[in-house]
Amino acid sequence: MSSKILVLDDEKEIAEIIALYLENEGYEVMAAGTGREALAMIEKGAPDLALLDIMLPDIDGFRVLQKIREKYKFPVIMLTAKTEYTDKIAGLTLGADDYIPKPFNPLELVARVKAQLRRYTKYNEQVKPQENVLDFAGLVMNRDTHECTYNERELSLTPIEFDILWLLCENSGKVISSEQLFEQIWKEKYFKNSNNTVMVHIRHLREKMGDAHRKSDFIKTVWGVGYKVEK
Repeated sequence: MSSKILVLDDEKEIAEIIALYLENEGYEVMAAGTGREALAMIEKGAPDLALLDIMLPDIDGFRVLQKIREKYKFPVIMLTAKTEYTDKIAGLTLGADDYIPKPFNPLELVARVKAQLRRYTKYNEQVKPQENVLDFAGLVMNRDTHECTYNERELSLTPIEFDILWLLCENSGKVISSEQLFEQIWKEKYFKNSNNTVMVHIRHLREKMGDAHRKSDFIKTVWGVGYKVEK
């Protein structure tokens, strides 16, 4: 069964090019030109991955992303002509899994779609139960169901956030550098700006694990080295 990809872009020509390349790879494409149209499509049947433009004629892509993350965990790639770094940070903070600025190489876009789908679908792989459930210092994670609770409170994590937390807990007591985190989680070569991407995801995890008045100190920063968790 082919994966279903939602393409949200109000520029018809761009949407058609994306659809052409994805369909050539065997994917089923759902195309939407407005945010509300995209959300209505998702309600009828969630895709396996979404490509969201930011600048739209009605609600912007950030708002669409927020609505998606209220209910769904499928990967989301932001696709936009805006190049400001703050927009990239905003998208990642709201739960995006990747960010591709326009103009883009369609072959690179397809490669990133494949990478995100591989990461997401691995949660459905058949593995031994003891390898699939992690119970650590009040944190319980289940790779089969992608469920995560902290001190008996449910956390809604994106696939990348889940991977980061799992990796840190698997290596409890050890310091994991930003470079190690990036290359193991994103499966890409680490560059100077990659550290900012890691920092955004760590901050988002801390916010989700904290409460309205206090940030969680579950994930500790070892300045100049990286991050660790410990009992």
